[in-house]
Amino acid sequence: MSDNQWGAPGQYPQQPPQQGQVPPPGNHPPSQGQYYGPPPGQSGNPQHGAPQYGAPQHGAPQYGAPQYGAPQYGGAPQYGGSPQYGGSPQYGGPQSGVPLYGGSQYGGMPQGLGWGAPQPGGPQRPPKTKSSAKVVLLVLGIAVLGVVGLVAGVNLLKGDPSYTSEPYPTTTYNPTSGPSETPTAAPPTSATKAPPVAQPTRTTQPPVKPTAPRTTSAPKPKPGPTNLQLVSINRLYKAGTMPSVNCKESKARPSTVAGARTNYLNLRNCLNRAWPALVRKAGGTFRPPTVMVFSGNVSTPCGVWSDSGPPFYCSGNETIYMNLTEDIGNYNRHPENYQRVWARMWMLHQFAHEYGHHVQNLTGIFQASSRLRYEAPSKALELQGSRRLELQASCFSDIFIGANKRSYPLSGESLRQWQWLIGATIDPQRDHGSKSNHKYWAQKGYTSRSPASCNTFTASAARVS
Repeated sequence: MSDNQWGAPGQYPQQPPQQGQVPPPGNHPPSQGQYYGPPPGQSGNPQHGAPQYGAPQHGAPQYGAPQYGAPQYGGAPQYGGSPQYGGSPQYGGPQSGVPLYGGSQYGGMPQGLGWGAPQPGGPQRPPKTKSSAKVVLLVLGIAVLGVVGLVAGVNLLKGDPSYTSEPYPTTTYNPTSGPSETPTAAPPTSATKAPPVAQPTRTTQPPVKPTAPRTTSAPKPKPGPTNLQLVSINRLYKAGTMPSVNCKESKARPSTVAGARTNYLNLRNCLNRAWPALVRKAGGTFRPPTVMVFSGNVSTPCGVWSDSGPPFYCSGNETIYMNLTEDIGNYNRHPENYQRVWARMWMLHQFAHEYGHHVQNLTGIFQASSRLRYEAPSKALELQGSRRLELQASCFSDIFIGANKRSYPLSGESLRQWQWLIGATIDPQRDHGSKSNHKYWAQKGYTSRSPASCNTFTASAARVS
């Protein structure tokens, strides 16, 4: 089965063939009916006949594929909040209650670094002396003598014809890197030009024009493949031929739970060695499926199902569910050896078929097919899409059987029973394919041992009827 739950390759006869005979297709009475699980998003007991293909009742379609939403890691890691650094570092500034990072708190000019402010009131004068009368008389005497001397000097100068007023020294602009500390005195008679002072040369650089920042837009991602491309031109079809992994049938017989489990485990180990290389060549990441066995009802991410139906694959947890009641019952119900060989071959084919759905899941075919069926414009095309998926899974099943036919081995009675069962399936629901088409695709996989022969999605409608 596929999708949320899809079962074995059609229904099989209630009784195995007669010893030494290969009855023609359709001449054997069918079983009491096998029921196939609903398409993606549907759940429920498979005992109610044909699956319901209407749109899911709960919003967006559920494709049964693994849920790829954001992984649940149990919540964001708890780091204990922001690191505690013991508060803002104390720089010796005033403790004023205002955050130190909200503006510098200087509290006046820093002290001790030569930045001391002058004392209030300006410079301090020396203290006055007590004998002020003597000082006054002394000052008056000096003033009188000064006036007399000045008058005499002026008269002497006026009488000298060579007198020229002395030029007042001016500040000369010095085009140097720094100002001159002392003024330059002019000569007493005539001004002479100072020798030119070498000026530093300046390299004139053109002004740098601001450039607009470059706007680099990220390249648009290439559109991914469409659903139709994923199923019809998948890289798996070019992955090559499956080599033998020398798988051998278990010597345990499925007459008991332990014997059936041993057979399932052996087949799982063989298939886990057979498919990884092809899946990786197709660009997929190989993950082995889980295998679970059940009797009675079983609850899965794809719904609750009973052992009155076939085995199935649930993509929601990538698990193959094998029906113990069916496989043990088929083996113990019929005492003849050839009948038990048929039961073992049927168990082999069904297990490898469900594993084929897992390969479809790993390579994107499974999910794309589910979406195409959901979007199908008619019930007829929806069922056709289901048959394409199921017939391909059977083709994949027989790629493995054909690759390991010598080691398993598939010869003699086991080969005859396999040849009979692949053409004896029935499909009342029209979701798995007719017995003639099932045999056609099973034989293609068996003889070619290559996924290239299993492209049911490009086959004509008649080949997947």
